[in-house]
Amino acid sequence: MEKGAGTPSVGGSYPQKNAEILSSQYGINLFLAGLLLTFAWAVHAVGISKSHLLSYLITLMLIQLLWMLWYLCRSCTQRRLIRDKDTHAGARWLKCGITLFAVITLILDSFKIGYYIDFSNCLSPTEGIFPVTHAVHTILQVYFLWCHAKDIIQSFKTLERFGVIHSVFTNLLLWTNGVLTESKHQLNEHKERLITLGFGNITIVLDDHAPQCNCTTTTLCSIFSQGIYYLYPFNIEYHILASTMLYVLWKNIGRKVEHHQQHKTPFKLHGITVGMIFGLIVLTSTIAVVVVYLIQIGRSKIKSELALTMFYLHAIFVLALMCTAGIVALLIYRLEDRSLDNSKNPARKLDAELLVGTAAGSWLLSWGSILAIICAQAHPKYTWYNLPYSVLVIIEKYIQNLFIIESIHREQEKGNDDIKTLRIVTISLGSTLSLTPSYKEIYNGRAACDRGEVPCLFKGSICGRENDGGGGADKEETSQDSSVMHSASDFSFYSRNSVTNNKRRILKNIAAFLFLCNLSLWIPPAFGCRPEYDNGLEEIVFGFEPWIIVVNLAMPFSIFYRMHSAASLFEVNCKT
Repeated sequence: MEKGAGTPSVGGSYPQKNAEILSSQYGINLFLAGLLLTFAWAVHAVGISKSHLLSYLITLMLIQLLWMLWYLCRSCTQRRLIRDKDTHAGARWLKCGITLFAVITLILDSFKIGYYIDFSNCLSPTEGIFPVTHAVHTILQVYFLWCHAKDIIQSFKTLERFGVIHSVFTNLLLWTNGVLTESKHQLNEHKERLITLGFGNITIVLDDHAPQCNCTTTTLCSIFSQGIYYLYPFNIEYHILASTMLYVLWKNIGRKVEHHQQHKTPFKLHGITVGMIFGLIVLTSTIAVVVVYLIQIGRSKIKSELALTMFYLHAIFVLALMCTAGIVALLIYRLEDRSLDNSKNPARKLDAELLVGTAAGSWLLSWGSILAIICAQAHPKYTWYNLPYSVLVIIEKYIQNLFIIESIHREQEKGNDDIKTLRIVTISLGSTLSLTPSYKEIYNGRAACDRGEVPCLFKGSICGRENDGGGGADKEETSQDSSVMHSASDFSFYSRNSVTNNKRRILKNIAAFLFLCNLSLWIPPAFGCRPEYDNGLEEIVFGFEPWIIVVNLAMPFSIFYRMHSAASLFEVNCKT
């Protein structure tokens, strides 16, 4: 174990690399054991109950709590030490987002505690201990991420690698548990909807592991049981965001960083009114479509078909707008000549990998729907809308991924919109160059002209200078030439600056519009509006069980893609 950042070690980085490999393998085995336990509970494996799974998760959370407390105590004792920080990791807006999800997760835990109290006669004690432990774990973890997400750990690196990677996979397992629980609830509603659409030949029985006893307070039990499933999407997003932030912290352990000034990128509403207005229109219409969809689907065959048709038409329109906006942004990038920042950045690299990796979930579902439409023998009218919808989903993610990845790799402009200071190149006698302080001093006649320097505001221009011994005609001619050259140079400069600002304004509006569109497209699958379940055509072609397995595996990644894209686009808007 390394006890200090400056302590020399034999073999240089070799022990650190070994610690990284060992800790990653520890985390993977931890995750696989929990994943297998989760699967065994889901399929009713002999000898495996929900209490075993919850006991495993409780143990992992307690270990992480001990490590975080140790890290926080050690940080307090070493507060005077100067620590390296990764300025790209743990942005404030990301911390605010995870805090919002954590607050809703705490409400979910309180609902679970109330649910356990009402069914305490037939539930295992672990189902009451789990939400309490999870609530404490959530509070401490959010505090830890707020204070230490940017840390670059240089001491106790081997121990810290195991602690951080343990935290990463603990959150991934909690995410998996939330996804599975929420999916089982969706499957029960899915079968009822398929029956109303006329697919009565599906006879598979689904089980939601309901408690085998009566509730002490019927009204409260109904509120708790229904409320839990509406809050699960926020819990799922919380754990996946926490795992990504912790993964960046793990990658930064022992990293050597260059100390340079980081330009702050605050979020400003100024200049993005158009993008915000169109985005809010999409968001409002999406919420309305989801509400109508959830009310109408499953009521009758006609109402279900109308609900599916309405969803597809709305989604096609939104995806077409997003594709158009993304293409315009990429065309603007092609017209600009700005270099890319290829420096080592774990947070940025993870963002790009997550965008492409999680997009594969949507692509899998889209290609499955396209294949089902092609191969199916009978095609209800509403299923034809699924074809352009699936094609646009594939194309839109291609374009959006390219736009976001190029945006986060482009070097940020150091200058502001308003030019505060201009460096003036001066030509002195003897062909030597010097810099005068600012353009204001030139115009006020306070430049140092004692050595016969001729100040020039722009390259290639000639600026008048006072010469007590010079002729009046030459002075007047020089003054006229100077005025003409100044006017031409000023016009050219501000014209170029105006074009650049217009491009930036368009890009900011596009980023704001796409940000709200991705939030809009996150809402339907997160809250149960899933045509991949309700369409019915895919189940006929692939079979009920195979297609449900595909949907349950791909849908969580598709949901996370939209939230991660929204977060990345928020960063793009701040950076542009």
